[in-house]
Amino acid sequence: LGLPYPAWRYNTLNAANTSYSQWTYPCAGVPGNLPNGNRTDWPLKGGSIKIDLHHDWTYVFINIGLGANVSNFNYTLTPEIWNATGKGILCVPELTLPTSLSVVDGTEASIQVVTVGASGSALYNCADITFRSSAAALSGDECKTDGVTLAQIEPQVNGSSTPPKSAGSIAGVNNVVLSSVVGLALVFVYGMGL
Repeated sequence: LGLPYPAWRYNTLNAANTSYSQWTYPCAGVPGNLPNGNRTDWPLKGGSIKIDLHHDWTYVFINIGLGANVSNFNYTLTPEIWNATGKGILCVPELTLPTSLSVVDGTEASIQVVTVGASGSALYNCADITFRSSAAALSGDECKTDGVTLAQIEPQVNGSSTPPKSAGSIAGVNNVVLSSVVGLALVFVYGMGL
């Protein structure tokens, strides 16, 4: 799990890295107050994210927390779980902020990217941002997905409910197995924050 944009706190994939591990919640063990740490200006209504994925498939969760040195990521930018299939770059041109999240120019925050694979183990990385009225999302040339397809996992509905409309769906998935894996992953991901 690499995080090219916004720039991650620290390159936890660097071979010389002996201090941090992507297995460590909430941000691979990387503190938010590193001297000369990365901090990216991000648009007030939400911005782009570019993730470098290294597994055949993974579930992706993106969360955000407000403050200069965040350890509580209490807002989600992915209300529906994402299923990313393929190794490569996943770039989302604009992640919209939740309506309940109010930010102004200069608000500091951190974005947490969590991926959960077949074993149910999670990988974590974070990027520190500052909301700026002058910041812009990545352009089309800067934000290209390569080698990865993305689908939102839709919630299960009973016979009396109408499923929500979506841009994508997952075909041929055993829903019982998928529900079990997602449930265990959510317990693991959110249970670590308690």
